Amino acid sequence: MAGLVLEVDPELAYKHAQVAVSRAGRVDVVREAGAVAAYATGRYAEALREFRTVRRLNGSHEHLALMADCERGLGRPERAIDLAREADSAGLDPRQRAELDIVVAGARMDLGEHEAAYVALGRINAPDEDTQFQVDAARATVLRAMGREAEAEKIEATLPVPADVEDPWADDITLYDTAELPDPDLDADTVDDGDEPAATGGDDGDEPAATGGDDDKDR
Repeated sequence: MAGLVLEVDPELAYKHAQVAVSRAGRVDVVREAGAVAAYATGRYAEALREFRTVRRLNGSHEHLALMADCERGLGRPERAIDLAREADSAGLDPRQRAELDIVVAGARMDLGEHEAAYVALGRINAPDEDTQFQVDAARATVLRAMGREAEAEKIEATLPVPADVEDPWADDITLYDTAELPDPDLDADTVDDGDEPAATGGDDGDEPAATGGDDDKDR
């Protein structure tokens, strides 16, 4: 459930993940979902803690890039760079390594080391087109920070336009049991009838019942 709504409503995904963690906290994939949802909602300290738990549970280092980005989010770019040193013995695949290197370049940016960040990005061997787009987007960001606007714009012109995020329940139909709903017309009639005073005579010409008059005087 959390994975389905993560891009559409990260906060809702986080709430679903927390329910799952409370019920199955020793299952690595459940803790992983909680960590990713916490990261997506900017809860970096919690996400980092959860990613570390996942690593203890399954021994995987696949989330090193997200862990490093959490350190950046917590204002600790030096620790993000330190995490990259673990990657040498972590057995990351080419894409995971490239994503970590992108984060490390961002940490260099946080430290004001723009040239070092640009050089680091230039050394990344992207294993696929999507990763190359990430590298190029990061390079454009660094170039803008260095005041090289024209070069940044040239790179950005080659980047794909981000696709719209689709709501997984956009086509769902919600059914209501109309038998349980009040009839609005009936309610309106009831209110109107209740507001009408009892007939006591008036403009319609209805005369009140005789209570005495000239005939009584003759008796």
